Amino acid sequence: MNPTRRLWAIGGLAAFLAAFGVLLARPVALAGAALVGGWLLSRQYRFLRAAERTADSLSVRQSPARTGVRTEASVPVTLAAAVDPDGLPADFDLSIEAGLPAAARAGDSLELALGKSSPEADRTATVEWPIAGRHRFDAATVTATDGLFRETFAVGDRPAITVEPPGPRGVHVGEGGERVAAIGEHASHRSGSGIEPAEVREYVPGDAARRIDWKATARLAAPHVRERESESDRRTLLVVDHRKSLGVGPPSETKLDYLRAAALATAASAHHLGDPVGLVAVGDEGITDRFDPDTGPAAYRRVRSALLDLAATTPVEPDGESTRTHADADGEVTTGPDRDVGESRPSGDGEYRRSGDGEPSTAGLGSSTGDSVASRRRSVGDARRSFSALAGDADRFARALRPFYADRRPYLRRLESDPLFGAVRAELGRRTGGAWLVLFADDARPAELRETVTFARQRGCNVLVLLAPTVLYEPGGLADVERAYDRYLAFEEFRRELARMDRVRAVEVGPTDRVAAVLESGAAGGARS
Repeated sequence: MNPTRRLWAIGGLAAFLAAFGVLLARPVALAGAALVGGWLLSRQYRFLRAAERTADSLSVRQSPARTGVRTEASVPVTLAAAVDPDGLPADFDLSIEAGLPAAARAGDSLELALGKSSPEADRTATVEWPIAGRHRFDAATVTATDGLFRETFAVGDRPAITVEPPGPRGVHVGEGGERVAAIGEHASHRSGSGIEPAEVREYVPGDAARRIDWKATARLAAPHVRERESESDRRTLLVVDHRKSLGVGPPSETKLDYLRAAALATAASAHHLGDPVGLVAVGDEGITDRFDPDTGPAAYRRVRSALLDLAATTPVEPDGESTRTHADADGEVTTGPDRDVGESRPSGDGEYRRSGDGEPSTAGLGSSTGDSVASRRRSVGDARRSFSALAGDADRFARALRPFYADRRPYLRRLESDPLFGAVRAELGRRTGGAWLVLFADDARPAELRETVTFARQRGCNVLVLLAPTVLYEPGGLADVERAYDRYLAFEEFRRELARMDRVRAVEVGPTDRVAAVLESGAAGGARS
């Protein structure tokens, strides 16, 4: 409780009377000072009682028109309040100020004034939200005064509003340019108690009477029970790559922005189905954030908030260029400029070509060999086992192959140290049993991604890969649409290579208009030829 200026003036008058009475021995002045002091104490007691009754009867509601918006969007926010006028003195006034978050920006002040003659009021103001994140309102601030005393307290609910960064428009998720249906839904494929009907079968001793389907029993003239599909949870682990290459693209329409939109939709689907959902975020230096799969609103909000906060990282560059550790054929570890060993890069003729010391290049869709690309791939484990087998073999053929496999060892060690592969390997090593692994990445590092998917399959996971084709995001990437189409075909062959693996599905994620432009270019080129 704080005094007002009026109270200070009256208090000063009482002090003057007391001093005057003492100095001049005037009992009347002392009596006047005592009367003023007693009157102030009675007003203070009266104010405190009125403030207590007001706090009990006052209701304040802060209501944003929407709880989810984009940055820089304007949302009406309504402040409404009501109080019981019976307990208010005639000179008792209330002023109420909305508890807008610090990140909000209101054009007009959002305040109300209540009193005995106006016990209800409401006001709406337009509020802008320039900063992304989840923002919670403070409780409304109520200031009560009777002219002498002033008390401030907080009342009311604390709603929250989620502000998302400006996201991409027209998100395409598909295979070969064709949109796919909603991903993430699943069934248990197990019979038992549940909601969805599965099949009708003949009654056998031991079946519960409540499971008898009386309509089928009457129709078939024999007792039958209806099986229902039992409900099951599927552990969903989102692995999101947000390394430097994921920052390619126009502002708010980068690879990461589109993959983030797909990741948010996947997390929302898992939450809706009641599946445990977790997250592993991978930057240039390794894992940057992780949440174990869990159910419930709190777990979903943590994952969603982390996805919204992701930004493309930059590798550490102590000497002005990105560096990475390499190992030579003798196992000697050195540090040098970053080079993507074994990576594939789209070239002008539509093929993915190898750079560095990686595996041989593979042709794009135009390959006439007819062999499956997947059949020519070998995993890290396969190569290591082959080298181990040759190490103990003394025949001429083994001696001829041994140097070739020895040259592969730096590549194998390098691959195991790559952030995405290392993150998935470490995460799956902590868990028993399979999970639904959803990878969000681009096509900048095909070798690493290929081996990551292979390893996840070997650990019993079903894998969904959402890929951002570089050709759809590069500045000026569609200036030469024919070349862009060739590069898209090369990417499509890589996507199909992944999709041909058992328990793997691979889809593309990109701007709808750019995908359409590339495909139209291909169709026009086919018509001209």
